[in-house]
Amino acid sequence: MFFGVFHLHRIWGLLDRKSYADFWIGIIEHKGWFYYLLMGFLAILCILGIKTFLKNLHHNYWWRWIYIFGGSYVLFDLFAIATGLEFWHKLILQMYDISASYWNILWILFIIMGGAVFVLGIRLLKGMHK
Repeated sequence: MFFGVFHLHRIWGLLDRKSYADFWIGIIEHKGWFYYLLMGFLAILCILGIKTFLKNLHHNYWWRWIYIFGGSYVLFDLFAIATGLEFWHKLILQMYDISASYWNILWILFIIMGGAVFVLGIRLLKGMHK
């Protein structure tokens, strides 16, 4: 559910492109305490999700594949940002290009993904308490 909420914050990017892009580019480029706190938290969640998937390898539910694909992507993203991979940095700068014609499409897709993950998390929590 945390990843869902995290992606839902991107609504801010639809409301105010400049402040949203400035905030995240600033976080990524300056790597202060907030960057390390957030990236560490995301990395721990991804590692725990992948560990859960592997632990239950023969009896995973369909939705646990999100742990492998989503967790692997996020870990790669964190690695690429932390190590300053040039092609990834260029890609991020293109993602946060406020004049790009694809801006709304890109961030709406992230918001939809976040909403879907959040709703899935709520449904799974409700299912646990039945």
